Amino acid sequence: MPTSISTAPAPAPAPPTADRRRADLILFMVIAFAVSWGAWGAAMAIGGPTANGEPAYLPFLLGAFGPLAGALVIRIRRGRRGEPVPAHAVRFRAATALRWTPPLLVLGSATVLVAAVLGHAAGDPALSWGDAQDVMRDMGGPAAFLVSMLVSGPLSEEPGWRGTAYPRMRATTGRLRTGATLGVVWAVWHLPLFFVDGTVQNDLGLATPSGLLFAVSNIPMAMLVTCAYERAGVVASVAVHFAVNTTMVLLGVTSPVTQALIIGVQTLSVAVLMVAGRRSAAPGKV
Repeated sequence: MPTSISTAPAPAPAPPTADRRRADLILFMVIAFAVSWGAWGAAMAIGGPTANGEPAYLPFLLGAFGPLAGALVIRIRRGRRGEPVPAHAVRFRAATALRWTPPLLVLGSATVLVAAVLGHAAGDPALSWGDAQDVMRDMGGPAAFLVSMLVSGPLSEEPGWRGTAYPRMRATTGRLRTGATLGVVWAVWHLPLFFVDGTVQNDLGLATPSGLLFAVSNIPMAMLVTCAYERAGVVASVAVHFAVNTTMVLLGVTSPVTQALIIGVQTLSVAVLMVAGRRSAAPGKV
């Protein structure tokens, strides 16, 4: 007799267990911190990215890619196990990205611009396009400046913090707590840069009002890019991260007054985005 052939579909891959999510999250954090802190430690030992030129700049730049390295390892592990994308991961969709990324990019830059204008009204120096031109010229021109600002920070970090860590933390924790916790982790991750000669953080100083405000600012900044991620994935979080960093560098934000105002404006923006997000997710809403 001929043997019948089963045509039943293959079973769907089982979702990851809580223990596996936790193990992946821990591994991601270990890799992100080990790569970044190790590279920045080397830059520190050499003398910083500006002290001895290129030899110190390379490990300084490499350190920014710790979160991306961790994300790649976790992605490979998940693929080998045949697991689906985590429940709270936001997949890339071109239409959604085109709809949300441009306004979110503008919003990210606006949080810094509005704070800088308010800071000037409170006594800080006026905004200067000449200073911005000097910054771009020192970094090799506008194109080189923009590429550097995109690669070192947004592209090297967001696939890790938002694309990898956030969905796994979000599986057991609310969005507000998850975003705030990642902000604290982000602040700790940046700490070695305060001891690397030539960095923005080193110029601010750790035990100064500006240094402390930089550390605190990681929390509303993390929440802002998290809101972007929830709407359009990593592309949107990269755009907001890029917009905020670029605007701050071009404006040369170092004043504690303007830094505090940025924290306030970003916190207000996050509150509006979170309320709007809840309303759009309500039953019967599009």
